[in-house]
Amino acid sequence: MFPGALRAIASTSALIPRGSSFSFQHSHKHLTGTAPSPSRACFHGNRCIPIAPVSSTGAFMDVEIVIGDPESLRKKIDAIRIAGTGKLQVIADFDCTLTRYWIDGVRGQSSHGLLRQGNPEFDEKRKALYEYYHPLEISPTIPIAEKAKIMEEWWGKTHGLLVEGGLTFQAIKDSVLDANIAFRDGVLELFEFLEERGVPLLVFSAGLADIIEEVFRQRLHRTFKNIKVVSNRMVFDGNGQLIGFKGKTIHVLNKNEHALDMAAPVHEKLGDPNGLDYDFASVKARKNVLLLGDHIGDLGMSDGLNYENRIAVGFLNENVADSLENYREAFDIVYLVSGRVFDIL
Repeated sequence: MFPGALRAIASTSALIPRGSSFSFQHSHKHLTGTAPSPSRACFHGNRCIPIAPVSSTGAFMDVEIVIGDPESLRKKIDAIRIAGTGKLQVIADFDCTLTRYWIDGVRGQSSHGLLRQGNPEFDEKRKALYEYYHPLEISPTIPIAEKAKIMEEWWGKTHGLLVEGGLTFQAIKDSVLDANIAFRDGVLELFEFLEERGVPLLVFSAGLADIIEEVFRQRLHRTFKNIKVVSNRMVFDGNGQLIGFKGKTIHVLNKNEHALDMAAPVHEKLGDPNGLDYDFASVKARKNVLLLGDHIGDLGMSDGLNYENRIAVGFLNENVADSLENYREAFDIVYLVSGRVFDIL
């Protein structure tokens, strides 16, 4: 049994052995209002978890997962399983997808939010930017094109403050050490599971690559030969002080494989901190995709791929009532705000 929602989805989508079962069974739980009764998704003939195939009201009781089109999901799972792990790749967002949204009742920090520059004035300026721009980021009413411009503006201002405030690499290490950040339950097991089977995992983030890699080092205490981080990467001088950023800014609404085409050679020149040779051309030849994200814009992470099958898993962490319908239509599977993960094999 492989613990954790992420691990379980990867297993059910492609990595379970032939002959394992995947079924949707009616349950006796009911949704409130006029929405239909939920079902239970059963994987490998073992555990079943409550899901909601459809919802018109967004009002759920004891529902952990929302699946908009169970039959479509079933077909994708079957196709990916038949093709095998040699045709599979996983693309995942980092903040609030691989990491927990809530930690012991407190909002977990992001790779941007955990950073302390050692200069309180600039920390406060970045906090003020967050308080202004974050409500715009999660607003369901702002058109995507307009929101993308807003995000570009926010990221540009934030990166400028990091340089101006004299950020050092030592400050990054100290910030991660003291940060309220943790991986979701089951993520380490998922990483090991994928590594054992040679399935590449691209962590594609609008955060900061140097911080993400430091979180890996300090929280997981190991590297993975199949994982590559593509994110906003810093450039430091000989004294370890930040002097700029490499390449085009990656924010929550432009994370796609076209950005990867740009980012790959830049990051290769900087050197992979794990000392790994990540073959992007080979990865792109893998035509089945498991995509994990917490933002509808994360769906763009696979835009540059000519994929045959994609299972998109969304983590809806906030504004559930306002955003659930959009997430249900956009993702194959939606995990709701509780942040819990499940043993579903």
